[in-house]
Amino acid sequence: MNPHDLPGSPQARRPGGHGDSGDPAAAPSGGLPGPGGHGSGDDGPGTAPGKAPRKRRGLRILAAVAVFVVLVAVGVAGLAWQRESSYNGNIDRLPGVMPSGKKRPGPSVTGTENWLLVGSDTRAEVGTTGSDGPVWKPGQQRSDTIMLLHLPADRSKAYVISFPRDSWVQIPGYGPQKINAAFSFGGPPLLIETVENLTGIRIDHFGAIDFNGFKSMTDALGGVEVDIKESVYDPARKVHWQAGRQRLDGEKALLFVRQRYNLPNGDFDRIRRQQAFLRALAQKAADGGTISNPIKLDRFLSAFTKSISVDDSVSAGKLRSLALSMRGVRPGDVSFMTVPHKGSAQRARQSVVLLDRTRSSALFEAVRTAEVAQYVQRYGGGSKVGTVS
Repeated sequence: MNPHDLPGSPQARRPGGHGDSGDPAAAPSGGLPGPGGHGSGDDGPGTAPGKAPRKRRGLRILAAVAVFVVLVAVGVAGLAWQRESSYNGNIDRLPGVMPSGKKRPGPSVTGTENWLLVGSDTRAEVGTTGSDGPVWKPGQQRSDTIMLLHLPADRSKAYVISFPRDSWVQIPGYGPQKINAAFSFGGPPLLIETVENLTGIRIDHFGAIDFNGFKSMTDALGGVEVDIKESVYDPARKVHWQAGRQRLDGEKALLFVRQRYNLPNGDFDRIRRQQAFLRALAQKAADGGTISNPIKLDRFLSAFTKSISVDDSVSAGKLRSLALSMRGVRPGDVSFMTVPHKGSAQRARQSVVLLDRTRSSALFEAVRTAEVAQYVQRYGGGSKVGTVS
């Protein structure tokens, strides 16, 4: 990350294109309250009008959640500490990521932490995060997946909140835009600023991962399993998915989380698939066969730490302390939800997602005040993610 590639620089200011493929979708995913709606389609990278055709994007699933909610939470701290120097050296740390010199929300409630986790959407032969490359290329990437990881002070649970990538929000310096365009316009700093302005939640740390890291971690675990509600065909990739339990290697997992055509709720069902994959990854990492197998565990931890990028305040000591604080968390203690929304709408020629301001404000307030458990109890949500479409 080049600290000079910030909003306001010539590179960061280059215009971004907005595609509009308009997938059908219905109710909000994650079990949160809200009326049904329609999911929106893929957007092209931030290229100027008249430039080369937009590249197809694939989902860069957020396996970065694993290091906080899975790896260190399943009792593997001993091995991690033994090879701490090696793992720590693998992690790519990004200078200048956290916004500075700007008015930001106040600090989180003492003891809580909020991580903004993204998946970059550039398909490449080599990674664009971790040791293989920069996390952001100006005007070429959008954050295809955006999640907020909220950790309560007592570390008894973890909450993962997904933002629909086409959420229509205010991006500082650019006006109303889809939220994923912030990453294209100004990289992590502008995306963090956008999320903070939208939610009033102070982001404590940032993490990103892309396709290569996601795939390598899945394969390092020997694959993961997901449950599919009904047989479905993906016409875009010509894949038939049979109802029932499916075993996914890295390549199949990518196909699974990318699908949006033929899903009942379009992009919202794809969010559910993202969440289901993360839970499956957590369960496999927590499985006794992984923990008791030093070779498999080391392969997984090595693949993970070589694939992630985090802000430069995330030290080895920080990760070690976090691991110790979360040693009692299990995959079943992780709740997934989606920011409440009203479904899709049209803005100019774009298909966008309109957030439910009243209900999303209640969720954001619950995060700010460390009362997410009470929010879930009152409004529902906090899905454990079981069978998906």
